[in-house]
Amino acid sequence: MFPFKNNIVLVRNSNRNLYLQLCDQIIGFIKSGKLPPSTKLPGSRKLAEALNVHRKTVISAYEELISQGWVETIPTKGTFVTSSLPIINPKNFVRPVLKNNMKEKSGFSFLTRSHLVRKPKHKANKKMLVVDDGCPDHRLAPIEEIAKVYRNITKKSYHENLLTYGSTYGNLELRKALVTYLNQTRGLHITIDNILITRGSQMGIYLNGQLLLSAKNKIIVVGNTNYMTADNTFKEAGAHIEQVPVDNQGLDTYAIEKLCKTKQISAVYATSHHHHPTTVTLSAERRMHLLQLAQYHNFAIIEDDYDYDFHYSNAPILPLASNDNHGNVIYIGGFTKIIAPAIRIGYLVAPKDFVDEAARLRRIIDRQGDALLEQTLAQMISAGDVQRHCNKVLKIYKTRRDLFCSLLKEKLGDYFDFEIPKGGMAIWVKLNKAYNWDIICNEAEKLDIELNPDWRRYDNDNSRHNGIRMGFASLNEEEILEVIERLVKVFEFVKQNKLII
Repeated sequence: MFPFKNNIVLVRNSNRNLYLQLCDQIIGFIKSGKLPPSTKLPGSRKLAEALNVHRKTVISAYEELISQGWVETIPTKGTFVTSSLPIINPKNFVRPVLKNNMKEKSGFSFLTRSHLVRKPKHKANKKMLVVDDGCPDHRLAPIEEIAKVYRNITKKSYHENLLTYGSTYGNLELRKALVTYLNQTRGLHITIDNILITRGSQMGIYLNGQLLLSAKNKIIVVGNTNYMTADNTFKEAGAHIEQVPVDNQGLDTYAIEKLCKTKQISAVYATSHHHHPTTVTLSAERRMHLLQLAQYHNFAIIEDDYDYDFHYSNAPILPLASNDNHGNVIYIGGFTKIIAPAIRIGYLVAPKDFVDEAARLRRIIDRQGDALLEQTLAQMISAGDVQRHCNKVLKIYKTRRDLFCSLLKEKLGDYFDFEIPKGGMAIWVKLNKAYNWDIICNEAEKLDIELNPDWRRYDNDNSRHNGIRMGFASLNEEEILEVIERLVKVFEFVKQNKLII
């Protein structure tokens, strides 16, 4: 007889009823093979006495088990584990654990992707200061304005339709608002048919990869330093990646022209404002050259304009898409940089036929976006709230950039080489090659500074340039001072202990 008394654990102060706890554990014993089919269960009175519970508790558990098909009652004989259940060879008995105890290893095979593996981040603590690769300060997000507009929308009965299935193209009002917004701020010439709403710009990159590059031997050109998440997305699509140099004018379009003479290119990926990771801006001359090449050789330009709005020295150069007269540019952007990373709303702008196909593909990976949040953002754009917020944080981020760069130059100029970026939220910093980022990151962690832990992801051509992005926008002035002070201690320690190459 199975030892129910010694192996049933009932927690009386649990939120789950005792009869359900008993039911759960008996099901566990059946699933594990410890109670094989046709095993007779104790009578309700006997089991109640053994477990020191009311008989009604056991009766309720048995009734639940019967209703689920785990046990059956045979008149005049008693209650048995259902005979038709498959026989399972029992394993060594282990006392059941009431909390979730999922296994670490799957009992089945599946496809793994080594190119997507990233070093895990450190566990957050209050002392840890994170120098990211260029994120906005979520503490500055206009959360009160967002909440106010969101509440007003949910109170209106005529917005109830936002709670049902909507268009795979995205919220209609947001698409309308974006037509005006992008035409006015980016110099585009688009209609509502040219816009697909996405879950941030990353979805736009994914859709581009799948539609442009999934056929065999498709080639995409990227910089020899590039946004590695984009590279991984293109690899996932099955693309062959060709790299061209990046200098102080951005992508070397003459290298692209040379490549076009020997290979059939499907697409070029460009972060025109500002190149990720180096922060350089694609010059006006090269923009026009790239557009001419795309027209002549019939390839697509994926223009990822992730931080167009953050330019500090002068007005930004209009995007490639503003001068595209032949339908070669696919323009993607979003509001995660302007507002906060959690606001997963982006857009893909392209000729209508491409937008239509992207919407069909989007349907099978994400039926639609967050219609309520999209409606909220549409109203905030139309009311000018987003533009006002952008102007506000632009001034704050410029002050933070200036402070970060001046301190970095003053306190750590012997170790770092960098140019003050004209825009964006990060600095492209090259470490003196006498030092190693792994050592620096490890020592920084001891002083509660998290630098980019997987710095090699910036070196997609294995040139060992020793550069990383150091974000300044998400740190306030007090935090910037503290980061620099701790980094000074890091380098003093490394130098004193001769932890150099």
